[in-house]
Amino acid sequence: MTRYITPLREGGSLPAIVEADDEFMYVLKFRGAGQGIKVLIAELIVGEIARALGFKVPEIVFATLDEAFGRTEPDEEIQDLLRASEGLNLALHYLSGAITFDPVVTTLDATLASQIVWLDSLVMNVDRTARNTNMLMWKKELWLIDHGAALYFHHSWNNWEEQAKRPFPQIKDHVLLPLASELEAVDAAFRAVLSSDRIQAILSVIPDSWLKGVESPFESAEEHRQAYAHFLETRLAHSETFVKGADHARKALI
Repeated sequence: MTRYITPLREGGSLPAIVEADDEFMYVLKFRGAGQGIKVLIAELIVGEIARALGFKVPEIVFATLDEAFGRTEPDEEIQDLLRASEGLNLALHYLSGAITFDPVVTTLDATLASQIVWLDSLVMNVDRTARNTNMLMWKKELWLIDHGAALYFHHSWNNWEEQAKRPFPQIKDHVLLPLASELEAVDAAFRAVLSSDRIQAILSVIPDSWLKGVESPFESAEEHRQAYAHFLETRLAHSETFVKGADHARKALI
């Protein structure tokens, strides 16, 4: 990253628009913000799962910050964040001119709505609500963003193997749930895409330093990585549970 442009004051995480040495702009997610590296891990895993399933997701790249980056930024809070984030961070290609998805303005068909609800049920994404859709319209196409709140079990790893088999009750607040009438068909199609090999390929790109650098009950980066694989594979094997849970929640709304 070569130039700090402006913070995006969303919640407490303070992501920023930056310019990289390839002269493109990115939204930089800082390792020193909020819940730290675990948010970056969720952003990476879920973003690449979404891409594998055919959704449009901004390009995700690794971004290294050195001690000189943003030195001229006058805001002390931002300076503290930058100092805490030296090293490897995560960035997403900035979709210049994109607008926030508004379900009142743009109506999605049942298939696409069901696909997004299925994805968010799989990864336990609590952050796709009417209050904050975390979807953008860019060049007349829908893009999915901001997946750092997903996979929230990894903040403690308590009962994670059991959590993998459970419904996702927070799906009741999903902005697209009323439209998601094709969950069973989507379930069959998406489970076929997310093979064990595909999941392993996605998880293989998580830097070992991130897996070693967070508090966890695992002795090695690889053991940590395989715990994510086991969670996702178990969840896929029990997808009927979260699909039925989402469908019941949808029928309660309509």
